[in-house]
Amino acid sequence: GGEDALLADLCHRLEAAGYMARAGLAATPGAAWALARFGTNDTVPWRRIDGGREKDALADLPVTGLRLAEETTEALMRLGLRRIGDLYPLSRAALALRFGLSPCLRLDQALGDRDEPLSPLAPPPRFQVRLNFPEPIGRADDIAQALERLLAALTERLARAGKGARRLEFTLYRVDGTAVAAAVGTARPMRDAAHLARLFRDKLDGLDPGFGIETALLAARAVDPLAVDQAALDGDGPASSAPDSGLARLIDRLANRLGPGGVAGLHPRDSHLPERAQALGPPVPGQAVRRPPPPTTEAAPDTAPRPIHLLPQPEPIDVLTPTPLGPPAAFRWRRRQHRIVDAEGPERIAPEWWRHLSPDGGPAGGADGLETRDYYRVEDDGGARFWLYRTGGFPADAARDDQATPANRPRPGQAPKWFLHGLFP
Repeated sequence: GGEDALLADLCHRLEAAGYMARAGLAATPGAAWALARFGTNDTVPWRRIDGGREKDALADLPVTGLRLAEETTEALMRLGLRRIGDLYPLSRAALALRFGLSPCLRLDQALGDRDEPLSPLAPPPRFQVRLNFPEPIGRADDIAQALERLLAALTERLARAGKGARRLEFTLYRVDGTAVAAAVGTARPMRDAAHLARLFRDKLDGLDPGFGIETALLAARAVDPLAVDQAALDGDGPASSAPDSGLARLIDRLANRLGPGGVAGLHPRDSHLPERAQALGPPVPGQAVRRPPPPTTEAAPDTAPRPIHLLPQPEPIDVLTPTPLGPPAAFRWRRRQHRIVDAEGPERIAPEWWRHLSPDGGPAGGADGLETRDYYRVEDDGGARFWLYRTGGFPADAARDDQATPANRPRPGQAPKWFLHGLFP
């Protein structure tokens, strides 16, 4: 019984199975890690310390037991700070100034002065392949060939399961017991080995083989269903069942080169207000890229033309109108006067009826972004085209005839306010 007997039995069972094990048990993860690696030997394969005695137990262990970066450990040892106990009398401010915050953080975690939350181990991926080398490898060409072999094996397993990879991780285990890894992601499920190898190409240069690689592991950390591709009539690869596959592959290459947030797409939202009608999100949602249908002359468009450049926030402008509800004749924006020679509109756009229940800080279109707007497309005497809108100033019968809810119905009697919202080419 007890923890000592548990550790002794565990080490004995592992030794009987042919494994050489070292065990440490302490009140903090940092102390247990240091004990298992630097506080045991062949004669004493395990060691346990009671809570509160970490400082004395770790004092004679090397500073390598603090799980510091290699360059930090070397710098400490060059100054004669070889044991963890050598750091105890030093000022934390001086230590952080010379070596950064890492030594202070790791020392506090090992001694129990600072919490170190542990994340639960993730379950092993369902789709992974491993390649063991008879002798360590280190050349970039050899690593690339190993990756190609692993990709071929993994994509074959994915095809049999009807799955496609969304995130892949390539891990190289070095002979000194350390590992380096590179990961790539895809915009949609993918099992094209050539495309995945191209995504890894730029990342392989950053993998340091050290003294040699003895094992390579390729795992699909995230997978989604993917239907089988139909073969092309000429027999040369799969048919183009996804017309936007070229765009998806381009997005994959850009996203892996620029980072996860480097590429985004616009997705529709449940709003008619231009600044709320779309939101940034993943560039390729779902299984495929959706392209808008080609324009036709048989059916009128659902909405009036929209500017290609929308201002981040509608900007107030001074407007001159011949009649209170007519189109503008001139306006002043950013200290410049514009005389209007042509105008189209109005196009009335109302906000969502439910937004008055819980306003979310809409833009300054009107007082709170919740008012009905009348938009005009105008052109000045210089040929520039603008998208303006007016709030307020509606006649008294607008409140009776408008079919909007009371929350977004035009409010009669209010002074009209004008805003510039976008620019046409």
